[in-house]
Order: sequence, then structure tokens, then C-alpha cells
Amino acid sequence: MPPSDGWYLLGPFIAVALVGFLGAIFWRLGLQWTRYGEETRREFHEGLAIFGETDDYGLLCPAAATNDPDIAEEIRNLLAAAGIRSTSATRPDGPLLVLVFPEEVDEARRLVGGSPAL
Repeated sequence: MPPSDGWYLLGPFIAVALVGFLGAIFWRLGLQWTRYGEETRREFHEGLAIFGETDDYGLLCPAAATNDPDIAEEIRNLLAAAGIRSTSATRPDGPLLVLVFPEEVDEARRLVGGSPAL
């Protein structure tokens, strides 16, 4: 025999209200960062770097730096022709870095020669 006084609706109503309330709080917290400008977001993400190092490239070391992507590609092709694996990354302040493994940094810098090596 179902109860006729309506108390059986109280439990589901509380559950739905609680889920809606928590959803509104999480939605507000999750989208709050979108109101800030690009500089504030960059500062926020820079703080997430491991050990506070913003120029951490893992196992790779910078061998050369340039502002022109075509020159970076030429450097990478030169290193590839010499059998040195390389990649490129953009620093937060703008220049492109050509990255190689630590045991190949000296040889890569000698091959690059006239480019602004680090």
C-alpha cells in the first residue's frame, strides 16, 4: 500500500537538488579561468611546470635558437643528414629552439656553426 502523504518524494527531490547544486558549483569553478586575459592564463600555466623550470624539455637540450621557422627546419635537416635526431620547440618569449639529446649537443652545435647556438 503506497503512502498517500507524499514523503516518498522527499528523498529523490533532495538528491536531484544536491546534484544540481554541486553541478552549478563545479561548473562555476571550472569556467572561471576563461574570464582572464591571455597573459594571466600564461602565468597560470607557467606555474604548473615541474620544479618551477619553464624551459624544461625533458631529456632534450637546446642546440640552436632562431626566430625563423625555415632556418630551424634547415638546421634540423642538416642534423638529420649527420645522423643526429632533433626536434624543435617554441620558447614562451618567441624564439624557436632546435633540441637534441645531451650526448649529441656538442656535435650538433659544431655542425650548426654560424647559427646562434646556446
